[in-house]
Amino acid sequence: MPEPIDFVLSSILLGVGLAMDAFSVSLANGLRDPHMGKLRMGTIAGVFGGFQALMPLVGWFCVHTVAQAFAAVQPFIPWTALLLLSFIGGKMLVEGLRTGDDEEPATAVGLGGLLLQGVATSIDALSVGFTIVEYSFPMALSAALLIAAVTFLICLMGLRLGKTFGTRLSRGASILGGVILIAIGLRTFLGGIGFF
Repeated sequence: MPEPIDFVLSSILLGVGLAMDAFSVSLANGLRDPHMGKLRMGTIAGVFGGFQALMPLVGWFCVHTVAQAFAAVQPFIPWTALLLLSFIGGKMLVEGLRTGDDEEPATAVGLGGLLLQGVATSIDALSVGFTIVEYSFPMALSAALLIAAVTFLICLMGLRLGKTFGTRLSRGASILGGVILIAIGLRTFLGGIGFF
């Protein structure tokens, strides 16, 4: 059982590591909708934080109950992230290429797309359940909540940066956002299959 300071510090650092994909996707969302309001920003950051908290708990639960079934699904995680992020990124890319200079830039991704982004950016966090297997459920829940809080704050920073640059990029923001999402999907896939 880790010391309280070690537990908090390791959970925060784990949250930072897990939040990097969500940060990049938040950046892309901010680029896509530079006029996004604070409520929308909070919703997006909350969805990413929620999924980053949920996935380690699902992994922890799977290790404690259905470890063999979880091991059978694990090879498909990189493929799932690649497909989801490529689909969303490709859609943004096409919308950006269709947008003319005199048209309004694309608005933020809808609720369905946001949920897909949340799943795609947090699916690798399922494996965190293996690293916290010795935790009791209250400890695993506390770690997940710390991860969620860190992800929330990091995603707000990504959205703010994206909004700032999105205002300047206007038409190209959707194209750049789509490229970022596809690149994240490829990186997740290549890392998941042991390419690097």
